Amino acid sequence: MKKIGLLIISLLLLGGTCYFLDPITNYLANIISKGPSLVMKPENEYTKNKDYLFVQRSKDYIPYSYQDLLNIIYTTIDNGWETFTFYCPKEYQSCLTDMDAISNDEAAYTHINNYVHPFNSFNKIKITINESGEITLNISYLYTKEEILAIDAAVDKVLKENITADMEPYEKIKTIHDYIANHTKYDIERNEKDDSPYKSYNAYGPIIQGYATCNGYTDLMAIFLTKLGFDNYKIATTPDLISYSSTGHVWNAVYFENKWLHLDLTWDDPVSDPNSSEQKDYLFHTYFLVTTAEMKEADKGETVIEEHNFNPIYYLEFNDYR
Repeated sequence: MKKIGLLIISLLLLGGTCYFLDPITNYLANIISKGPSLVMKPENEYTKNKDYLFVQRSKDYIPYSYQDLLNIIYTTIDNGWETFTFYCPKEYQSCLTDMDAISNDEAAYTHINNYVHPFNSFNKIKITINESGEITLNISYLYTKEEILAIDAAVDKVLKENITADMEPYEKIKTIHDYIANHTKYDIERNEKDDSPYKSYNAYGPIIQGYATCNGYTDLMAIFLTKLGFDNYKIATTPDLISYSSTGHVWNAVYFENKWLHLDLTWDDPVSDPNSSEQKDYLFHTYFLVTTAEMKEADKGETVIEEHNFNPIYYLEFNDYR
């Protein structure tokens, strides 16, 4: 009886194995075909999780095109990850060549970096490409944890003291625009000597120390805009579109009333003449929530401003300007 029982159990196990063989085989085949598994950490609290026309959030981190590679880089930075490894699938034969081209294109990095929250923007990015198809991104971020805590606290304090629930959206943005301009001076020393006692190159300078360059103005405005619920990103001058006498520049793009508009705090808070006996603080709204056509028109003064020349290939929300 025991032998018969064991025989029946063996037959049942064999039958079960045969029955589940195809599903098991298919499962293992799927794992193998997908290549190595990806190790992904949670997004951090400053992840915007937004899609734009130039870059979009990656769905599965498996690239099949040049655009997919850009999207993976953008998503990694946007997530606040310090390191991430992904793999080229065999179907994408030019993957390593395309990635090598991107790794040597600093302009692409700069423009991708403009789409993330300032606290997730990088100071340095290193791309390691392995012939086996393994690609690793190592990212050093611009802001320290201490700077983020200080900036966040100061920004929340300003919002609490200056913004009320009954304000119209336009009034909220204008209030913050004016507050930053009235409490910040342009850091001439850093601009002229590339050195300064102030951290004017990021949001810490204007909100904590009262000094900023265009990067500091723009980062701080972006942080305020995000907290107020306005989609935004930064726009940078495209170097090959300006003369050697001009310098690079960055300002804000804001999605307001169903359209993308420009906001440039740096040019709305101009430096007074240093040779004048009477120093003045100026506050303008020339570059406050304007279209590209309006911005270009404002640039046609006695001295033509070239710093607003940007390539719409990188900022496709504004590609309707001719």
